[in-house]
Amino acid sequence: MAQADAPEAAGGTPPRRLFCYARRLLTGRQARILTLAGLKPRFAIPEPGDLVGVWGRSPYAWRGERMAERTGAQLVRIEDAFLRSIRPGRSGEPPLGLMIDRSGGVHFDAATPSALETLLARAPLDDSALLARARDGIGRLIAADLSKYNGHDPALRPPEPGYVLVVDQTQGDASIRHGGASATSFREMLVFAQEENPGARIVIRSHPETAAGLRPGHFGPEQAQGRITLLSDPVSPWRLLEGATAVYTVSSQLGFEAILAGHRPRVFGQPFYAGWGLTADENPVPRRQRRLTRAQLFAAAMILAPTWYDPCRDRLCSFEEAVDQLEAQARAFREDRAGHVAYGMRLWKRAPLQGFFGAEQRLRFAETPARALRRARRSGRPLLVWAGRDSPELAAEIPVRRVEDGFLRSRGLGADLVPPLSLVTDDLGIYYDPGRESRLERLIAAGPPPGGAARAERLVARLIRDGLSKYNLPAAALPALPAGHRILVPGQVEDDASILTGCDQIASNLGLLRRVRAENPEAVLIYKPHPDVEAGLRQGAVPEAELRRLADAVVRRADPARLLAEVQEVWTMTSALGFEALLRGLPVTCLGAPFYAGWGLTRDLGRIPARRRARPDLAALAHAALIAYPRYRDPRSGLPCPAEVVAERLATGDLPRRGPANRGLAKLQGLFAGAAWLWR
Repeated sequence: MAQADAPEAAGGTPPRRLFCYARRLLTGRQARILTLAGLKPRFAIPEPGDLVGVWGRSPYAWRGERMAERTGAQLVRIEDAFLRSIRPGRSGEPPLGLMIDRSGGVHFDAATPSALETLLARAPLDDSALLARARDGIGRLIAADLSKYNGHDPALRPPEPGYVLVVDQTQGDASIRHGGASATSFREMLVFAQEENPGARIVIRSHPETAAGLRPGHFGPEQAQGRITLLSDPVSPWRLLEGATAVYTVSSQLGFEAILAGHRPRVFGQPFYAGWGLTADENPVPRRQRRLTRAQLFAAAMILAPTWYDPCRDRLCSFEEAVDQLEAQARAFREDRAGHVAYGMRLWKRAPLQGFFGAEQRLRFAETPARALRRARRSGRPLLVWAGRDSPELAAEIPVRRVEDGFLRSRGLGADLVPPLSLVTDDLGIYYDPGRESRLERLIAAGPPPGGAARAERLVARLIRDGLSKYNLPAAALPALPAGHRILVPGQVEDDASILTGCDQIASNLGLLRRVRAENPEAVLIYKPHPDVEAGLRQGAVPEAELRRLADAVVRRADPARLLAEVQEVWTMTSALGFEALLRGLPVTCLGAPFYAGWGLTRDLGRIPARRRARPDLAALAHAALIAYPRYRDPRSGLPCPAEVVAERLATGDLPRRGPANRGLAKLQGLFAGAAWLWR
């Protein structure tokens, strides 16, 4: 990924020199975040007035501390922010944000006030917009199951509710040594948990690094006796907190999350979140006298104090944008961690599919359903099936995710072998088939998470502003359209699965045009052929004589976004253009049952499933279809990304160029991607 030049610091001054003596601050993601924050890491001898950066209270921080003391340079302590990555830092995965403390303190060292503590103690923290962001942020982290580390499995069941949760940490962790605690504190904590909760089950939760075998904890199997159990399985922290009646911790971030989940944790160390009236403190910090709400604590610790980074767009970003990115990465990890056996994938699609789904374990492709089942049984992997090639015998035995293009697909047609920027995966059905429930239907019915409606509204506004649609093809100028009440009638591919499964009485473009004309004899009908049909790649052409008789204008190779701005309503069978019309506030009549029909937002003339009883607003529909349901992949960084990144790439044209050898190269890439199982 190309990196932008370092920005100038606030006030137009160049970045300040930050002298560092730890490799992690001089290279990689950490150095990039520091540079973007106006600090230029370098290895040399500082002068008075320069800055010296050290990593928290690491065993090697003394190098920088001595250098700062000797030269009179200002000390800056740097640590990971509280939403870090999928795996722990010791795995080598880079962080999503940093705590950059120019006061020389660090949030877990209670000996002296850190910049975060100063924020908590002195900042007003009374801005209503900030606190609304904080409340939405808390709700969103819980809904998306996001924590500092995110290698947990949300589907893994926690113990039966009603237990007391005791949180272990790794031995020698700096937050223990500098947080007024020791190894003895953990033994005392376990004793207190038993004495204060007579007869209750005690669940000791191991640290993720201990569970991964990276560092030992304070509790081992020897503690698991009687009413005490040791939990090392990767259970969701939020589900674990949900079932707890009480929480005991020394200085773990899980104590902070316990506060966010509604607990008042018993704290035996001096972490940043203790002393503000939200914890029961065994070892209080006398100078912390202020009383804060959960939203105020969150606002300071997650929104104001950290420096967040967007790895796709290589820039600093807001807390919400960092969550967007982490949510995309966590979803990809969780869905792909076991690998997949892929079936029904055309040769040219295989390389893009490896990019989307093969980061954890490379896809293994199979040519037939029987071979796919054999490979899935042998490997224990679930199946990944192109939705149009699904068959009932597959789902009967093995978990299946069905794959299709998303609604912000690309700049170009799939029929021209242009790879997708978004794909949907569905473990229930598939969005275009109303004959069975889909994951998209559940998302629409459930509604967006906190902050989701506003996020969807911002995304939709951007799509409209930038004229984005599903394929974003080069478009001819719109012809002069006849005056009157204009109805857009989008043509479709007639053997498309959405037509075959979602239409009952009318399932052809000619039939659609006849019905619209019959019910709107005085209207101006604008017919737009489907791009694949125009290109001669798929069936659905309407005879010219019928077009002249039924349509007042035929617009070929037209930009859908511009066209929607010129009409007053849309009639369709199941076209995604109907969804785009809804986003722009146009009335839409459906003769079939597309995913956006049946929710009270369209006029429905087709057969709608009775299960579509929810009545979402447009923002909820947009969030489900554009944000929650698809997966996106940034074509520049190769990372899973949020919808907003793909929208920006499509708007700016910042996409890899595809030359005239596109077809041959795509098939060749697919051949090698499909043969990956040979060298595993």
